[in-house]
Amino acid sequence: MKEKLADLFEYTCHFNKEMIAVISENISGIEEKIISLINHTLNAQQVWNSRILGEAPFEVWQVNPFETLEQINHLNFKKSIGILNDFDLDQKIAYHNSKGTEFENTVFEMLFQAINHSTYHRGQINSLLKQNGIEPLLTDYIFYKR
Repeated sequence: MKEKLADLFEYTCHFNKEMIAVISENISGIEEKIISLINHTLNAQQVWNSRILGEAPFEVWQVNPFETLEQINHLNFKKSIGILNDFDLDQKIAYHNSKGTEFENTVFEMLFQAINHSTYHRGQINSLLKQNGIEPLLTDYIFYKR
């Protein structure tokens, strides 16, 4: 199972990087909502990693300097892979969400949430790119694996 999650994190990192590149190449035609969503996508993975690792999380909607997004994406990937190597996927972790409510989930559930959440928001970004006349990325997992 850990190998499959590692593959999904590689897919996530790859298409986050590609999305950052498309946004960068078209920055003059990019609306604020796209910038907000790419930041949120990266921030959320950082937040889930931080919950597992007991580190300080980003704010979920903070806007980071654009030039730091690739670095954040790469660090997120490294930390997620580190979690896969160092934690039992069935281990339960107690954490507080961004509103302060306490929850408990397994490491697997938390990591899968980070992957699934990224996919969801890349789809939103693609829709906005298309609406703004920018060619969206083909980010389907199956095409990544071909």
